[in-house]
Amino acid sequence: MKSDRLLSILLLLQTRGRVTATELAERLEVSVRTIYRDIESLSAAGVPVYAERGRHGGIELLAGFRTDVTGLTADESRALFVLAAQGAHAALGLDAALGSALRKVMAALPAPHRPAADVISRRVLVDATRWKGGPGPAADLDVLRDAVFADRRLRLRYRHGGTGTPRTYTVDPYGLVAKAGVWYLVADRRGRPRLFRADRVRSAQVLDDPVRRRAGVGLTDLWEELRRRVEERPGGLEVTARVRRDRLGLFLRITAPWLVERPEDPESKEECEDPENQGRSEDGDWVTVRLAFGVLGETRVLLQFADRVEVVSPPEVRAEIARAAAAVTALYGD
Repeated sequence: MKSDRLLSILLLLQTRGRVTATELAERLEVSVRTIYRDIESLSAAGVPVYAERGRHGGIELLAGFRTDVTGLTADESRALFVLAAQGAHAALGLDAALGSALRKVMAALPAPHRPAADVISRRVLVDATRWKGGPGPAADLDVLRDAVFADRRLRLRYRHGGTGTPRTYTVDPYGLVAKAGVWYLVADRRGRPRLFRADRVRSAQVLDDPVRRRAGVGLTDLWEELRRRVEERPGGLEVTARVRRDRLGLFLRITAPWLVERPEDPESKEECEDPENQGRSEDGDWVTVRLAFGVLGETRVLLQFADRVEVVSPPEVRAEIARAAAAVTALYGD
């Protein structure tokens, strides 16, 4: 473990330049005292590393020192060749660069690990897009990418929800995130985190002003905060519905964002009859589920199941579904 940590320190200093002992300790999950002992070990091994004290001090390598050691293990070598989010590199204009980089990494791998890395690159494929997701609107990432890489502010013309009049925003970008085949710009607007779908950006302009990011805030932390806001949005409208058993699996997948508690699919009679299973009860071929929606209009998602789902309560949701069904009947009445 110490040898891995020493190599990690060496590579961090080589790529980052001057780094404080506190930051190294946090990254490697050890104490600052351990970091200083590791620095002494590196120095004793002939690595030209030194530390400077003071407000702007830190640990760094002697200028010009480089090492070509990779120290990759077999699993680390495999991990490099499992390419997540197919198409993401192409969308950023980095597809050719990725292929070139992987060829260089393959050549630099320890000889015993090359066959395993080659096999996994041909045996594992990660496709982050949803089934039958459709082509969807195209997203022009060029300007967004340039602003993110150049650390410049952005002026956006953005259409919320894909409808209405576009609005103009000046934002400070933190980075780009690809989730389930959709690209998002994570940025601050007036010091507050915002999420912008790239395919809803009507135009974008990179400004000359440098980006103004909040100290100590990174893309990963900001994305986690925004993701929780979306996924944990409170639903004040609780709905009880009955679902035909032959549609339960599909129903659970489609309505997952609104489920109060996800019931297990009844794979066996014992599971179905277990009184401790919460969130559902049996009634012949029907299973009762509980959901929570943010607004009344959201409940219309249940209409896609036609007579395979019945809303039991509350009355206003039954009335909403009935109105929607009547509107469909009137549309096709002729």
